[in-house]
Amino acid sequence: MDTVWLWVGFNVFVLCLLALDLGVLHKGDKQITVRHALLLSLGYVVLAFIFAGGIFAFMGETSGYQFLTGYLIEKSLSVDNIFVFVLIFTHFAVPPQYQYRVLFWGILGALVLRATLILVGAAVIDAFHWVIYVFGAFLIFTGIKMLITVGEEPDIENNRIVTFMRRRFRVTETFVGSKFFVVQNGVRYMTPLFVVLILVEITDVVFALDSIPAIFAITTDPFIVYTSNVFAILGLRALYFALAGVIHRFHYLKYGLSLVLVVVGAKMVLNAWFGTKVIPTEVALLITALLVGGSMLFSMWKTRGMPAEEAADSAGKWWVPGSPGKKGREGGDTKK
Repeated sequence: MDTVWLWVGFNVFVLCLLALDLGVLHKGDKQITVRHALLLSLGYVVLAFIFAGGIFAFMGETSGYQFLTGYLIEKSLSVDNIFVFVLIFTHFAVPPQYQYRVLFWGILGALVLRATLILVGAAVIDAFHWVIYVFGAFLIFTGIKMLITVGEEPDIENNRIVTFMRRRFRVTETFVGSKFFVVQNGVRYMTPLFVVLILVEITDVVFALDSIPAIFAITTDPFIVYTSNVFAILGLRALYFALAGVIHRFHYLKYGLSLVLVVVGAKMVLNAWFGTKVIPTEVALLITALLVGGSMLFSMWKTRGMPAEEAADSAGKWWVPGSPGKKGREGGDTKK
């Protein structure tokens, strides 16, 4: 019963945060300033660390370190989403004042999706221990695949998801304010903003297939996995607006994030194989911090004298779900 109330209490807290976010702090369509985004992002980080303090106090040191490691991994991997969001919003020329609404509803859907995947994943691992090896191998493979495809430029114009939606549904030619659907001449149409929302949602589905197994490498406690995911996702909107204008300065962060997946995948496989903590959670936390922090510092140093246009071009060489690579389209799909 205590566990049930813990879950209920946390989800009520999250719903209150979302209501405060959309209904009070960001009521109406207005552009988010970098200063506001930084303060909001800092606020979500502070809340996460306060929650971590509660985990340490009431659930023990082991759970506390597991939460912190999981949160850092999820927060780091969420930067992947920001690279993709920048590409999507830029390609579709989404006005800044509408981007927040897309991200709000996109992340709300992501919370529901991830909660489902986490509960299913925890049940599968509990019933079939060998699935841990599958998850670990998948993370290692994904990390290596990401390293190989860092330099690929996505062909969003020929994105399969967008092409399918435009062929099967009525879509207006232009945005209609912040609306996802409109009725014109008695006929209901989707707007391009809804197409962007679907692309954002599918992007999170794909990233969830990486990030959720990554945190299962740290712990199989569903509550720790879920709460660390939620705190990372809640701050994603603010982090996007804080970093969107300078994301081109973090090109080499993609390599660091790819290596994080390889490390946590190796941790999962080795610990499961030997039946003990060959790579302790504290070591995984330190390695993750060094890889992420080191790749960010190296990126800033490497791009310090690079023309903004060239840096932006490098940042644009990532992948978007459903988009073939421009260089490799003839030879097949280069998506993840």
